[in-house]
Amino acid sequence: MSNTSANILDIKNIEVRYDNVILALHDVSLKVPKGKVVALLGANGAGKSTTLKAVSTMLASERGKVTNGSIEYDGNAIDKQTPSQMVGLGMVQVLEGRRCFGHLTVEENIISGAYSRKLSKGDINQELEKIYAYFIRLKERRKSQAAFTSGGEQQMIAVARAMMAKPKMLLLDEPTMGLAPQLVAEIFNIVKELNTKEGVSILLAEQNTNVALKNSDYGYIIETGRVMLDGTAESLLNDDKVKELYLGISKKGRKNFRDVLKEESLKKRSN
Repeated sequence: MSNTSANILDIKNIEVRYDNVILALHDVSLKVPKGKVVALLGANGAGKSTTLKAVSTMLASERGKVTNGSIEYDGNAIDKQTPSQMVGLGMVQVLEGRRCFGHLTVEENIISGAYSRKLSKGDINQELEKIYAYFIRLKERRKSQAAFTSGGEQQMIAVARAMMAKPKMLLLDEPTMGLAPQLVAEIFNIVKELNTKEGVSILLAEQNTNVALKNSDYGYIIETGRVMLDGTAESLLNDDKVKELYLGISKKGRKNFRDVLKEESLKKRSN
């Protein structure tokens, strides 16, 4: 059945628990419009990775489970799908940590992303050339062993491998973690190109709020497993609370949105 919705991903009020006890996400709702880049922002441990793994149905590998709410991808519920089935449906996740096969060459790593497509050698070569048009640095190092590439190059390998699966939607988990500013800019330039030129919808989990919002259409800020604020990327960049708590422009020493909401509530009561 074709999806006539404007959203490729629709998360409605999900709750996630680990070991049926630990509550990791509470009442999280989030949408990704088709062809857009959406940023999921928050500190380490806020629930960003858990949200992405709920979407890609990878929670079971960590004894996690969606215990309430629903997730729809391309108009269909995903609760019965496996991670490999999600890849077949066009949903591909790039996990945190620059994961690549160190003993393989750069090119072998990238080709491994096409395993589910059953392409001929000629088709694989054509796909590789398309990928290398975005990842010029990787083309130069295509015969190098992946273990001896830089952190930035390994992150590019992970994204390039995901693109070989021909995704309709990419889930990117902390793609710029630990990278130098120049490489951060390069990674985001590539991500934005993949979005605009290939039409890939992207849900991006990031701690680097400033850069992520500058390269996104919409954003959600998550704290302790709850969405605290959402809006267009432009509105969040100009939001005083976001500037204070996530862009390092702090004037009052507040550390999170709970502090902000508590302070605002006290002000309303006093008035």
